[in-house]
Amino acid sequence: MTIQPPVARTIVRALRCSLIVVLAEGIRRRNPGAVANATLAFATSFLPGAIERRYDVRFRPWQRVYAVTALFTHAVGMLGPYDNVGWWDHLTHVHSATLLGGFAHAVARRRGRDPRSVVLVTVTIVGVLWELMEYAIHAVARRFDFEPVLIAYGKRDTVLDLVFNLFGAVLVLALGDRFLQNFSRHAD
Repeated sequence: MTIQPPVARTIVRALRCSLIVVLAEGIRRRNPGAVANATLAFATSFLPGAIERRYDVRFRPWQRVYAVTALFTHAVGMLGPYDNVGWWDHLTHVHSATLLGGFAHAVARRRGRDPRSVVLVTVTIVGVLWELMEYAIHAVARRFDFEPVLIAYGKRDTVLDLVFNLFGAVLVLALGDRFLQNFSRHAD
């Protein structure tokens, strides 16, 4: 994939501005989930730059766009798509799982390890912990009668979330060596 750096910077800036719009709309609607997600997504959108400064790696322009797009889809989902667009949740779980799996893949490769088990175990454990956190946040919010920032939609949704997380992990295993080689120690 090729996106020129100036184009990638423009897209990332536009996505960050869009996150500010999601934040404003979340405040207007008094939607704590949208506010929390947009705020966290905006802050996290600067993580690739921080990782580059801290570690000896360089993100490709398309990788920056991909990462911030994942943050944006989660945040905007809180304004309605999670409830109104049947496939939105599946898309965001695959997207997030590929980011998490990609991170696990890159770390494994940099350490000279086979990434297969690392990616699968990482995505599975974090996915299960995320689902448990959703249930806990929802239960606490219900107990104290306030709107939760994360919503648990039931057992079927939880199972589907974990299935789509695994699909994202499998995509990383199938494509990681090709699309993430810039993170290995021996990258050109």
